[in-house]
Order: sequence, then C-alpha cells, then structure tokens
Amino acid sequence: MVDLEKILEKVCSVYDDKNQNKMPDGSIIFDRPSFGVADAGDSLFEEFKKPEIIGSIYKPPQYWLPDAASVIAYFLPFTDQVRESNYGGTPPSLEWLHARFLGESFNEKLRANLVVQLEAMGGSAVAPLLMDDYHADYEIFASSWSERHAAFAAGLGSFGLHRGLITEKGVAGRIGSVITNLHFNKTSRPEGFYYQNCPYLVDQSCGLCIDRCPAGAITEQGKDKAKCYQYMFVDDRMRQQRESFGYKHSICGKCQVDVPCEDSIPDR
Repeated sequence: MVDLEKILEKVCSVYDDKNQNKMPDGSIIFDRPSFGVADAGDSLFEEFKKPEIIGSIYKPPQYWLPDAASVIAYFLPFTDQVRESNYGGTPPSLEWLHARFLGESFNEKLRANLVVQLEAMGGSAVAPLLMDDYHADYEIFASSWSERHAAFAAGLGSFGLHRGLITEKGVAGRIGSVITNLHFNKTSRPEGFYYQNCPYLVDQSCGLCIDRCPAGAITEQGKDKAKCYQYMFVDDRMRQQRESFGYKHSICGKCQVDVPCEDSIPDR
C-alpha cells in the first residue's frame, strides 16, 4: 500500500508557491483541501450511468485507466474573502469571477501535479478533465466524467437541493479528481444516501438556496440546469467584465454563499 499522506504533502506544496492560488491582488483563492479515496471498482461508478443520475454519457474509471484501482478526489474551499464578496446584490462579485477562472486554472495544476506525484511513486494516473476525450454535452447537461460524483464516491460529501456537493468544508469551492492504478485505503461514506448533508432534502428544514438563485433555477423539486445555463452562458450578464479579463463565460455562485451549507455541513 502506497503512503498517500506523502503524496498529498507534496501536492499541497503547490499552495505555498507564490505564483499560484492567488487573485490578481495577491489574496488567496482557496484554503487547504480535503481529500478522499474511492475504490475504482465501487458499484457506484456504474450506478452513475443511470438516466436519473448522469446517464450513458458517463464513463467509469476503467474507461480512463484500464487497470484503475483508486479514485482520489479533493475539495478546494474558497476563502472567507472570496465567499463573502458574493453575498450581496444580483451580479456576482469580481472576486468570485476571478476565483472561478483563476481558481480552476490552479485546480488544473493541482490535478496535473497529483498525477506527477503518483507516477513518481511507481503508478499510472490520469485526470479525466485534462484528457482530450473528456466531453461535456450542454444539451443534456451531463459529461463523461463528474468531479462531484467522484468526490461523493470518495466520501467527501453529499448533494444539496442546489446539486452542489456539501462537504465538511461546505459547498463553496472547486472539486478535482485523479484516477490511479495504485491501491490506497478507501474513505468511508454512508451507504445509499446521496443527500444526507442537505437539510431541505432530509426534512425540508432549509431551502434558502431557492431564494438565493437569481435565475429561478432552484425550486423545491431541485435544480433546472437549463435555466442555470441560460443565465450564465446565454444571458451572459457579466460579459463586459469577463471579456476584459479573457474569461470564457459569466458565472454566478449565489446558491453557494450566504446559506447554511456555505462552509460546513448544516446543523439539523
């Protein structure tokens, strides 16, 4: 069994590089991540192919790496500064805009660095989102690999009414994952319950993300992905700002902040 802690220590050294994990003003985008591990042969990865979960577009770990043994997933929580900047008003904050795109650029480096560290330990590893055959279909709003579902399988959290993953460090952040043929101890998770961290989906005791959504995409029935997509990609309300920085589309994130699951699992 390979020592995962040694690998993660090297991966997290990326956080200490002064040229990474930073906003244009030098402030930090992410706090330290949480990591989890799933068995690549877990039946959940086949279950994700069901139409009511992701669908047939989804490819399990063995598609990306034939001898896959483990799926390592992590959650990168946004700092207080980033989260709180997006509390007020309808337009998202400039800090949130930077955090979305500069943060994901950092996340790509973190995925790539994790692959390098796993290979240095004698294994093979891939990050599906960095591979040429990764595909997202915006007609059915699904993709061939899901970071959120990988993180769920790895025990990092469960889904909310807003369909974000509610982790011990909340929902506001980014997720990454890497598949490897190295064997690691798996992270425990409650079996068979996708929604245990969301008060609304447990006993209807919250639902604040419904009112937080400026697109009206979140209701008691869940999230309408088409409305969310329309708001960010078609209406493109931050077009002038995001184009000035070379970012590809508008963003939002209102449902992830100023809600009880923002930075922790809500009390019930």
